[in-house]
Amino acid sequence: MQIRVFLVLLSIVLFSGSISAQDYHIQAGDELIVAVWREEGLSRKQIVRPDGKISFPLIGDIAAAGKSVEVLRAEITEKLSKYIEDANIEVSVTQTSNRIYVVGNVHKPGIFGFYQDIDVVQALALAGGTTPFAALSKIKILRRTDDGPSFIAFSYSDIENGKNLQQNIILQAGDTVVVP
Repeated sequence: MQIRVFLVLLSIVLFSGSISAQDYHIQAGDELIVAVWREEGLSRKQIVRPDGKISFPLIGDIAAAGKSVEVLRAEITEKLSKYIEDANIEVSVTQTSNRIYVVGNVHKPGIFGFYQDIDVVQALALAGGTTPFAALSKIKILRRTDDGPSFIAFSYSDIENGKNLQQNIILQAGDTVVVP
């Protein structure tokens, strides 16, 4: 029971704050809203293409992936300034492509989006902790790589005893935490 309470409290502490526009870097697959004040015809929802670019009226393709929201906003503002004097642009990330999956014996299995690095223990916290039936020493992380899928072993039992802490790896987008 103490483990589950700790995981819930950890998730509240880690994810209750907001992340600043400078901390997050846009990635392919992210959903953006680009709003141009007093120019509703230019305001639109954009999905960052696999090549990392978005298409925007008047300025064409613009690279978005790898940039902070603030840097992208400044670039769009600069390019639109040729057509709109004192353009006031707002860029927001409405959905990130950074998702992990937590399945199995957890209280809230599902898909979780994230804007900052997240490790296995934090992912378990997001899923509301493990159920009493979970095999805490047999958790696995499914990761797809260019060489095919692979499993990474994770023993929560070791972590709670202060052992083998290096196994609490930073998850990558698309990872699946499997709690048998």
